[in-house]
Amino acid sequence: MIALIIGSGIALVFTMVAMPLFIRLLTHRQYGQVVRDDGPTSHATKSGTPTMGGVVIITAVILSYFVTHGVLDMMGRPSAGVTASGVLLLLLFAGMGLVGFLDDFIKIAKKRSLGLRAYQKIVLQAGVGIAFAVLALNFPNDNGLTPASTAISFLRDTNFDLAFAGPMVGLVLFVIWSNLIVTATTNGVNLTDGLDGLATGAAIMVFGAYTLIGIWQQNQACGTDVAANVCYTVRDPMDLALLGAILSGALIGFLWWNAKPAKIFMGDTGSLAIGGAVAAFAILSRTEILLVVLAGLFVMITLSVIIQVGFFKLSGGKRVFKMAPLQHHFELSGWAEENVVVRFWILGGLFVAGGLGIFYSEWVVGL
Repeated sequence: MIALIIGSGIALVFTMVAMPLFIRLLTHRQYGQVVRDDGPTSHATKSGTPTMGGVVIITAVILSYFVTHGVLDMMGRPSAGVTASGVLLLLLFAGMGLVGFLDDFIKIAKKRSLGLRAYQKIVLQAGVGIAFAVLALNFPNDNGLTPASTAISFLRDTNFDLAFAGPMVGLVLFVIWSNLIVTATTNGVNLTDGLDGLATGAAIMVFGAYTLIGIWQQNQACGTDVAANVCYTVRDPMDLALLGAILSGALIGFLWWNAKPAKIFMGDTGSLAIGGAVAAFAILSRTEILLVVLAGLFVMITLSVIIQVGFFKLSGGKRVFKMAPLQHHFELSGWAEENVVVRFWILGGLFVAGGLGIFYSEWVVGL
């Protein structure tokens, strides 16, 4: 537990201290947000606000992770050290953040609301996602556990294994399945990042949930003196819990500057990185389907866009919502931005609570 306190504390302090310095740098260079013309008119005042705050978030998380392990070693605390699962999560987190950074930088350099072309973003994201998926099926520990498996997971791995027709088929299907999860989460967080603090607060709750899940999985890991039907075969649960705490700490520090009126936006650099981390947690903690509940707010907002676009095309121009994503519908319905954010945080918290309840209920039923 001391590792979680150290890691989250370092990330929080680093982000709190470094963010205003980064804001000054971006302001000096006039690297401001370019607001889309088709968004709510009330957002026009946000044009020029510094963006790419995700750079500080990514730096804080990576730095805190390795420094924490270094501090634990110096303290002589028992620790598994840097793990394959931890490094893989950081790979997907930072890799998606790099794609977002390129997108943000192009927007700023060319002073337009659109950055990378769609095919460029798809190719870059796919490259990072494929590398993560392939590597996640390697690096077995002493018990033969790899960071990920080809079995579809809910609260743990199920009996449905993608390798039903052989290892190569399993690898290909897992790469596809993994990239579907990554695409869903990165788009979900990106679409949610439309109001000051909304995506940040929602992500803090999701990462907090994965911190608790990692601790629980560590305490009830298979191989300890627990019943086989309620133990967990996750390779590095405590290191995942550490990263969940670090990400929460970094985002709390960012939220201080991102709350309305936002002094800085995370940009695609932050939203794609956070989405990548969420996907990595689901895959590495063997809770892929449970993610639909834990990240229910992101799912709901993504579905609003799918429904809006689909109905618009099928109906010949009619709309279900006044504007999509869903948060803008309520803005145009007369809700103040602060009301939308807080009420959506409440919904996000309820989804997280429901997901944790489902996760814990398996243990209760297993007794």
